[in-house]
Amino acid sequence: MINALTIDVEDYFHVTAFEQQIRPDTWDRHPLRVEDNTLRILDMLDEFALKATFFVLGWVAERLPALVQEIQRRGHEIACHGYGHQLVYRMTPGEFRADVSRAKNILEGICGVRVCGYRAPSYSITAKSLWALDTLLEEGFSYDSSIFPITHDIYGIPGGKRFPHQISTHVGKIQEFPLSTFPINFGGLNYRLPIAGGGYLRLFPAALVKWAIQSINTTEKQPVIVYFHPWELDPDQPRVQAGFKSRFRHYLNLERMELKIRHLLHNVRFSTVQQVLNGSAA
Repeated sequence: MINALTIDVEDYFHVTAFEQQIRPDTWDRHPLRVEDNTLRILDMLDEFALKATFFVLGWVAERLPALVQEIQRRGHEIACHGYGHQLVYRMTPGEFRADVSRAKNILEGICGVRVCGYRAPSYSITAKSLWALDTLLEEGFSYDSSIFPITHDIYGIPGGKRFPHQISTHVGKIQEFPLSTFPINFGGLNYRLPIAGGGYLRLFPAALVKWAIQSINTTEKQPVIVYFHPWELDPDQPRVQAGFKSRFRHYLNLERMELKIRHLLHNVRFSTVQQVLNGSAA
């Protein structure tokens, strides 16, 4: 079974974990590392002859249009990660519309093709920001991959559907590809283990994540979606003086991430979100 491989194209100073230390109006003062790290990812995907979906931050695309063109030239799908990496549920509907419209227009202007997919920064479409799906439909998106069906302090819709499905709104229907989890029954308690990549891949053994993906493919006969960020392959990035939890989430096992990703790429079948959705039931 083919699973979706996704890369959220942002730099280390964009992350929510460091929002108290690095304000958006200071982003241009920081050296861009996202270009070189993304080019490394492109070379790695070429090595494995794999295609992926790149959710590109509009702020990055505006400054590095040639990078977006290179991603497209190598045959990958370009999707939208918003413009300013702000949490959806902290924005008004008007602010959100302006953010996604700006990013979508930048990406489409660079690529010359319609951008169909969206992923919210830090998966911040939650129960209190589901209104954002209406806006995505009105702005011309056909699918979203922002809902993480777990309990978390920043994101998550506990009990949400685990696999690709359609969500109906008063505007229409949008396809949702939620971030992947593996069900565990422990002492009579049901728990969803996040196995979608990112910090969870840095935390858990790659063999465990691979086994969970293959188990879902075989037993539940459903595709999985995996994500990571270019900064996660960059252990030499500048260190930000933040709180312990933020530093733990951001810096844990950066030096091992590339090997873990390579392990998955070698053992799991991957392609773009569009290809997986086109082959899966609504």
